Amino acid sequence: MSAKGSPGNRPALLFCVHPPAIVASVTPSSAISPAIVAQKAVARLPRRALILLCLAYVLPGFVARNPWKNADLEAFGFMLVLARPEAGQAISWLKPLLAGQTEPSLALLPLWLGAWCIRLAPTGWEALAARLPFMAMLALTLVATWQGVYALARTRAAQPVAFAFGGEARPADYARTLADGGVLALLGCLGLALLSHEITPALGQLCFTSLLFYGLTTTPRQRWVRLGAAAAGLLGLTLSGAPSMALLLGMGGWLVHALEQPDPSHRTPSTLDKALLALFILLSVTLAGALDLWRWRVLPFTPGRLHEFTRLLLWFTWPAGPLALWSLWRWRRQLLQGWRMPHIGLPLWFGLVTVATAWCTAPSDRALLSALPAIATLAAFALPTLRRSVGAFIDWFTLLFFSLGALFIWVVWLAMQTGIPAVTARNVARAAPEFVPSLSWLALLVAALAVLGWLALVRWRTARHRVELWKSLVLPAAGAALCWLLLMTLWLPLLDHGLSYATLLQRMRQQHPDIACVHTLGLNNTQNAALLHHGPWRLRTAGPASAAAPDCRWLLTTASGLEQQHNTLRTWGWQELARYKRPSDNKETLVLLAPAQP
Repeated sequence: MSAKGSPGNRPALLFCVHPPAIVASVTPSSAISPAIVAQKAVARLPRRALILLCLAYVLPGFVARNPWKNADLEAFGFMLVLARPEAGQAISWLKPLLAGQTEPSLALLPLWLGAWCIRLAPTGWEALAARLPFMAMLALTLVATWQGVYALARTRAAQPVAFAFGGEARPADYARTLADGGVLALLGCLGLALLSHEITPALGQLCFTSLLFYGLTTTPRQRWVRLGAAAAGLLGLTLSGAPSMALLLGMGGWLVHALEQPDPSHRTPSTLDKALLALFILLSVTLAGALDLWRWRVLPFTPGRLHEFTRLLLWFTWPAGPLALWSLWRWRRQLLQGWRMPHIGLPLWFGLVTVATAWCTAPSDRALLSALPAIATLAAFALPTLRRSVGAFIDWFTLLFFSLGALFIWVVWLAMQTGIPAVTARNVARAAPEFVPSLSWLALLVAALAVLGWLALVRWRTARHRVELWKSLVLPAAGAALCWLLLMTLWLPLLDHGLSYATLLQRMRQQHPDIACVHTLGLNNTQNAALLHHGPWRLRTAGPASAAAPDCRWLLTTASGLEQQHNTLRTWGWQELARYKRPSDNKETLVLLAPAQP
């Protein structure tokens, strides 16, 4: 009887039919739980399938590509400066400079990790070496999210309603299923794909936020691992450009622990745990002050920003965002006691702090990246409460959206290779002038296997009715992985052409092979980093005597910089030699100057 009827009527039916002795066996926390889950609904998601899906998502985008404009290439340039400075050049690891310009966000730890890997790499492998720690960060984010959801789902308040005659989901199986759902929800977020594959401080903040989230959960085992994760999360966030967020998240997590409801079946934090967590918070605050890392970049409120931010929040967090809101509604009775029930209070606090940080700072999409683990956790707790109609809508919308997206990627690729359809081929040529398509059989094979896997998954999902809780998030996660993998295989040459400086600087090197050192004037960090990597040239800051330097006889500036500094450059002894436009951006033009002839 407990397995039938509408979800909203099951608890009432249980209490009305069964005698008081049986009803008394249901704990008060589970009595208000909206989750009614049978054991068959927590069937195990195959580990191999989950690991393969994570690998298909993590690896593409980190390998076989050039650094991309803007933040990705800028961070890589600072890593190059730290890893391989010029002879006799003094380098400050606390305040790194790129062609005399500072790193704006003061996110030191991600730069250090990339620079240390570059130092160990052979010449020519710098770009891949710099990405290795960031690949590990993304993988660690997925692991920490899984562990965090699992720990929260094991708490008594998060457990589903206990059936009168048994058959409800076992706690460990229930927690494992929700943890799988949390990872799937995270992988399915549309905003995760691009930003999580760039070597920027945003990925470091995402990783350390998820580590801190896991460290603040209560687990019956792995006490010291959890405390170590909390310490790494706090210190890592501080050194990744987010000391304020580390302080707020740490204080909120400590408060959740201090007010947490005692649970005889689950080890709650001891006094020593709370003291160590407070010590870690104090250390992060002290470290931020000692290294002068406190920066406030709050933007003023404007009515237009609210509409823009709401739209960003909707698509960036889809489908986990709407599911998280549904979860808060369905668990609203426990939401009123959120501070005493960490499976709601902890992800809610993390979500509020990170979303508020994204609202107050710019660029907001990168700041919003750190909110995804908490939002995915709340989405996981929505799975036991979803109506069948909602799950069907998610499935069919996802199936259509990602199938059409994959079809569009293949059509554009065929147009690049064959010129058919002609309209699409002309649009590609117009958007990416000078692009010469190339065929990689390995990339084509990987893309074809990905499509076959997607078709097999769709057939599995639509073959018969599924009862597993994680079923509604399989297609969003797999669809996101599919489209990202297709972009990073079929479209990778096109994206490299449009988003990197490789084509522009290759043309400059071919026309002037004797360039080994350039003076720069008015270039930003991204452009300076491109000169370091694609030149590779030594960089010097232009000055009054720069034209007379015998070992550095070239100067690079932008077209706008030349207009502003034209008379000054003539006075210094420079004259324009050539102009080079980025093929995909006619507004960005580099101007090469040489010493004026007497």
